[in-house]
Amino acid sequence: SPVRHPSRIYSLEQAADEAPALAALMDRARRSKALLEQLRHRFPPGLRAQIQAGPLDDTQWCLMVSSPAAATKLRHLTPLLLQDLSQIAAEVTSIRVKVQARDR
Repeated sequence: SPVRHPSRIYSLEQAADEAPALAALMDRARRSKALLEQLRHRFPPGLRAQIQAGPLDDTQWCLMVSSPAAATKLRHLTPLLLQDLSQIAAEVTSIRVKVQARDR
């Protein structure tokens, strides 16, 4: 009969250590959040709480917002955000704004 090993519980960090793809995904998520924090001062106070860091690819960054109105406001800020990103050595050349679907 097959040998059974006791189930082992892993933290996300431990799992990432054993799975390079997961580690890379976690690193991109951390970098995305860090970029958002660096640019937070650019957002009007009422908009700040509506923006979340989304996926970060090599040159494209996605920001998630809670409403179409917030998306419109954020899209108007993207040239300024891209300028700031170029000054902090981020390789992001485009920002995509996506409205999050609401739970029903």
